[in-house]
Order: sequence, then structure tokens, then C-alpha cells
Amino acid sequence: MAERSFAREVEDLKLGEGEIFRGEGILAITKALLQSGVSYVGGYQGSPISHLMDVLADAKDVLDDLGVHFESSASEAAAAAMLAASINYPLRGAVTWKSTAGTNVACDALTNLASSGVKGGALIILGEDFGEGSSIPQERSHAFAMKSQIWLLDPRPNLESIVKAVEDGFELSEASNTPVMLEVRIRACHVHGQFVAKANRRPDFTIAEALENPVRDVNRIVLPPASFGHDKEKIEKRRPAAIDFIKQRKLNEHFGPQDGDVGIILQGGMYNTVIRALQFLGLADAYGVSAVPLYVLNVTYPLIDDEVAAFSAGKKAVLMVEEGHPDYLEQAVNTILRRRDVHAAVSGKDVLPMGGDYTAAVLMKGIESFLVTHQAGLLGNRPPLPSADPVLADPKVKALGDVVPARPAGFCTGCPERPIFAAMKLVEKELGQHHISADIGCHLFSILPPFNIGGSTMGYGLGPASASAFNVKAGKKPISIMGDGGFWHNGLSSSVGNAVYNKHDGVIMVVDNFYSSATGGQDILSSRADNPERSTNNPISRAVKGVGAKWVREIDRTYDVAKMRDTLKEALTSKEEGPKVIIASSECMLNKQRRVKPQFSKSVKDGKRMVRERFGVDEDVCTGDHACIRLSGCPSLSVKHTTDPLKDDPVAAIDNTCVGCGNCGEVSEAAVLCPSFYRADIVYNPTGWDRFLARMRGALIGFLQRRRDRRRTVFA
Repeated sequence: MAERSFAREVEDLKLGEGEIFRGEGILAITKALLQSGVSYVGGYQGSPISHLMDVLADAKDVLDDLGVHFESSASEAAAAAMLAASINYPLRGAVTWKSTAGTNVACDALTNLASSGVKGGALIILGEDFGEGSSIPQERSHAFAMKSQIWLLDPRPNLESIVKAVEDGFELSEASNTPVMLEVRIRACHVHGQFVAKANRRPDFTIAEALENPVRDVNRIVLPPASFGHDKEKIEKRRPAAIDFIKQRKLNEHFGPQDGDVGIILQGGMYNTVIRALQFLGLADAYGVSAVPLYVLNVTYPLIDDEVAAFSAGKKAVLMVEEGHPDYLEQAVNTILRRRDVHAAVSGKDVLPMGGDYTAAVLMKGIESFLVTHQAGLLGNRPPLPSADPVLADPKVKALGDVVPARPAGFCTGCPERPIFAAMKLVEKELGQHHISADIGCHLFSILPPFNIGGSTMGYGLGPASASAFNVKAGKKPISIMGDGGFWHNGLSSSVGNAVYNKHDGVIMVVDNFYSSATGGQDILSSRADNPERSTNNPISRAVKGVGAKWVREIDRTYDVAKMRDTLKEALTSKEEGPKVIIASSECMLNKQRRVKPQFSKSVKDGKRMVRERFGVDEDVCTGDHACIRLSGCPSLSVKHTTDPLKDDPVAAIDNTCVGCGNCGEVSEAAVLCPSFYRADIVYNPTGWDRFLARMRGALIGFLQRRRDRRRTVFA
């Protein structure tokens, strides 16, 4: 169950020639694929392209009508390997994933694909996740494109340019027999706009035709001596063909005046922000008309030497706007100009930051500094500059920033993974600290307070593998964690299989929340949902035992903190050889609420009797030591002041965001804290019997309260 349904939006994918398509970037990319006559599409979800996979899944009927094959790949490597279909056949194929994390996983297949070359157009759509909003290491796709000689498109972030880039990408791939990468940043994926649609195209050559007419070309197989020929072909044929296509089709663009003493060369994805910065400086209007010559690189690799030299000729200086590091493009521009004896000075990372987001405020400062040095006259009539960050400039906000800590990412309210780590903390109190290897996924939030668990994270499904160096006889066993998404992505072979083969004497915790939750709630092999298009309900325990694990325990309700604690303790103290595997299962609460809330509301509206559980804290019983919060960390569990003069500290309290998971009470019971937690059942559309019971309970509680008040000692 993906976090968002596109059932309504996919109807727009049926728009025909001349109709206006309105929507966001990911929908435009999908429409562009269908307009391009794509034969097959695959990929692996992950920000910022998760929704692209969700759109494709929801558009099954549209894809089927056109004869387009789509599948959610097991990993990015599996998706990249799909493109092998385009090596020998004129099949247009596209795959997508989160970069650079996904590109790292897919690199083996991509390297071989780039060596073989392609006959049909092969397009790799990358969700470029760089900057402060990123959730991965700060790297770029550019280095991989250069290494493997894969052409890299970086279109201007508007729907018309993105759609054109998809169509051009297939043609460029076919013209140069080379796979093409198309990177779209977070803002480009979700930018809204419109473009004039074309009619969807059925594939010119279908997969069925390929199967009926198999082709084998030994020269396309990556094996010496053919692989040496591939490298020569890249240099002598493919790259020149790509450069000719880019020049003839004018894929890179020029804006602003033709001549000027200075100019700006920029990545296509930076166009909107550069225009905004120039607007702040009084050098562009609201329609994007620039007073400074701009050379926009919608293709950032390969660079077109002739175009770079022609743009820079006669100028005193050019500014290379290149987000991220290292400064690949700036170095390349310097090399091109020096070889061509063009004397324009090249500026870039000297006035712009080496890393981080290139926001309008950052670019405004950098462009201003560049112009002050090389053509200050352009700044003569600049308007008053806006504050780079007017909110943070407020002295009251600055004062808050000194005392309020940064808000880190955390588990959702009611998350079934929280009790797992509460149990770990309880075991830690008894057996001491252990080395813990973490993994990619929601469970990685356990490294933060209040749990502070985990010392490393090496890759999706590699948590147990990253503990393999600790396979020595010692008093304590290492603990490793991975999620169900990571388990099926890479963990079964690289982590569990590796641990079984090497007789690793550690504990492996597989957190099973029924979905690939960290990437948007998509179904996976072990999902409990009945998915008519996919094979689900394949237990993780069966797979683990299938590769030879002997010590396997399943907990099908992670909220049972006591059972979690005891099972973990058993694993850490077991004398049995080999890995100890614990599969802790409960449905992702976020996905559960998405599914259950509409059903619950509909039932209430239809007049059915429905019961919702809520939890609370008895202020009279709570001691105010807040141990429950330290062991739970639930966002709905907070503190509030009490009027009791005998209590110095505020008491625990549960707010209205509570989803009734019961974790707080379970933790208190397992940790032997206090009995202050209670459960209340809220009954909608109550029956006569419910009302009678409520009156009886109210009368009894009222009697007990009045009796207690009569016995209370009161001082005048």
C-alpha cells in the first residue's frame, strides 16, 4: 500500500495530441515515457522518485493498453539489468531509482550495459538527492556518468523541458548507441506546471516480437576481446555521435543577450534558482528575461567544447554554476578554454560554496561577488537586496535558536519499531552495552534519542554484514538490525546467507513492518496484503531457514515489550552456534492508519457501532520521573504541569495524536515503572446496552470519588 494513490491523476496520462496536461513533474515524466513509445519500464522506489514508481503502478491499465511491460524491481541492480533487453533489440526501455544510493547498487549492471552499448533507447531516470533535504551521503551522479561514458541530462525544472528531455534522451541513446541518464532533483519531481501533450505511442517493436525473433551478437557481450573493442567504440564512434546529436538538436540553450563582458554557464537544474537570484539583483524580470548571457547545460555530460568556447569567446569572465562537489564542470570548462586559447577567466567555487544547496540566497551572494569583480557596472541600478533569511534574522528567533535543539527525524506515533528498541534498552540495563550495527530504513532512527542505539550504517540490507568482522569468541555477541525492505533488497544473501556460511555467532534482528515503509509503503515479498499483481505473503522466516539458519524466533506483535525483551535476552545468552535470527513483526502504523481511518469513518457515518482505543495517564498516580518517555519516545507522550503541590515535576500526559497502540503502557509494565497508564474505549453509535453500562460505571465511579473526598484531610 503506497503512501499516495494516483488513481485519479493517471487518467490524465490518456490525454491526446494537442491537449493540455497539467500536473507535477513525476506525472509529466510518465506521460513523456508513453509519448516516446517505451516498451518496458522498471525501477526501485526511493526519494525523490518514489511517487514515479507509484504512478506507474497505478497506471497499469494505461500501460497494458499500450503493451508496455512494467515491474517493481527487487533492487536497483535488478532494474539496471532489465536494460539488457535494449542491447540486441530496438526496444525502448526506462528504469528509475534514487541516486546516488541506487546507482551504487546498480553499478555492476550499468558498467556492463555501457560497455555493450544499446540498440534501443535506454533511459535511466535518477532522483538526484543532493543538499540539506537529502537522506543519503552527499555525492553526485556526474562521476559515474564520466566513468562509464553514460550521457547525463539535467533539464531545466519545468514540465516542458523535462518532457522534452525524456524524448530527447531516447533519441540521443539510439543515435549514439549509449545508455542515457536523466537526473531530476527533488524540486523538479514535484514542480507543477503544464505542457501540450502528444498522443501516446505503442512501442514500434514489442517485447513479444523480440521473443519470437531472438538475436545474438557476440560482439555485444562483455568478454575479451570484445570488451576492448567496446572501449575503442566509445571514443571513436559513440561519443562523437552523441556530440553531433546534441549540437544539431540544440539540446543546450542560450538565454539573455548574445554578447556581454561576462556570462553564466549553469546546469539545467539550476536555471530557476539562477533566474531568481538575478531577479533579486535587478538583472532579470519575473518572466525570466536575463540581462546577463546564460548558457544552460541541459546535457552536463558530455560537454560540447565548441559551444563552451563560442559562448566564452570575447568575454572577460564566465561563472560556472555547478551544485555540489567536486567541481567537475568547472575543471572541464577551464580545460576547454585553455586548449582553445580563450582568455575568459573562469569563476565558480571561488565565489560559490563547494557543497550544500544552491538556494536563491546563496546564488545571489555568489553572482553578486562575481559581478563586483568582473563587471560591477551591471549592479549599478540594483534594487535593495532581500534578506537571505528574514525569519532567522529576527532577534527573537535567533534567541530561540540558541536554546531550542534541532528537531531530528524520528519514529511516527504508534510505530511498531519503537517497542523493539525499548526492549533493547531494557536488556542493555541487565546485560550491558553491545556493539550494534544499524541499517538503512525507519529503524535507523533508533540511533537518535531516546534510544541511542547503533554505531554504523553501510547500505540497504547490509546491517548484519557490517557486523561480520566481530565474529570472534568473546563474552558478548554483536547485534545487527535490518528491515524487511532491506532484507529482500540485499540482506538475504549478503547478510543472513553470509552469516550462516561463516557461522557468525551474532544476533540478527529483522524488523518486519509488512512494507518497504522507508520508501513510501510499497508491497514487498513478505507483505501480508493480498496483491493481485504481485506475489506477497512469503514469510521471511521461511527464507531465513531456507539458507540454513537454525536459531530463528518470530514475534508477531512487537508491542509485547516483555516478550521482545525476553527473546532478545535469550538470543544474547544462547550457546547454540550460528546466527540467532529474530523476526519482529507488526504493521507499519502509518500505513495502517491510512487504510483503517477511512474505513472507520465510513462505518461511523453508516451508523455502525465502532470502538476506538485511547490511552491516558492518571495524574494522581504518575510520579513525574518520566522514565516512560525515556523508554518510549512516542510523539504523543509528553508532559504537563500538575496542580498537586506535593509534586515538583510535571506529570506525563498523552495528547490527541495517540493512535491507541498501547506501547507506553507495555513499556511501563515491562520496565516495572508505574501503573499510571489506563486505556479508555471511545464508543461511536453506542447501543442501549453501552449506554446502560456507561450509566452504571459513572454511578460507581462517582460513589467512589465522593467517598474518597469525604475521607480526605483538608486544611483550612
